Amino acid sequence: MIDFSSWHSLLATLIGLALFTLIGVGIRLLTMLTIQQRRERMNRQINERLRVLMAAYRTLGGSFTGDLVVDPAHKRDLSADQLSSSDRNRRIRDAVEAALSDIILLGTEEQVRLAGRAAAELVTGRPVPTHDLVVSLRNFIRKALNLESLPADLVLPEQGPTRPSSNGGSKGEGKEGGKGGGGAGGGGGGMGMQGSTEPGLHHADTESHIP
Repeated sequence: MIDFSSWHSLLATLIGLALFTLIGVGIRLLTMLTIQQRRERMNRQINERLRVLMAAYRTLGGSFTGDLVVDPAHKRDLSADQLSSSDRNRRIRDAVEAALSDIILLGTEEQVRLAGRAAAELVTGRPVPTHDLVVSLRNFIRKALNLESLPADLVLPEQGPTRPSSNGGSKGEGKEGGKGGGGAGGGGGGMGMQGSTEPGLHHADTESHIP
């Protein structure tokens, strides 16, 4: 209650009310700032997780044609005559192994189980299909981005690992050829996996919930 008996009492009461109000506002602002920082940190984590899993999706499911399984053969297991023809398969396998490692780190329980199973198959030397893992990643990413589910009557072909691009290699070979030939090795080194680097960052909605 405000004491109107004297100016001193009234002034002291008003100062007390002002201090109480300032303290309350300060506590509220501090709480809101803390919540905002926590939400921004969570959004950054969600975006980074989505970025990594989307890159893994493109690596594991970027092809609808050709050989849709991962060749587990290593260079040490091949003869000299097989090395040149197997270089493409080796680069596919290396990219797939990196994608599986990312999924084991950041994927859901189902995706981690599928990725672990695929990695075990690679270790034992058996060809590995990636379609089931690709489907799990696709459904998870669409849900995280608040996208509608795919139509129930839509039938998609099986997806397999992305094949290396030949554009970089042909350019490298052309440059080396102009210098006098012998540039096949340099051209091969310029090849890269499509979608394995610099993936487009799709920001999730701030209210997106990832289990």
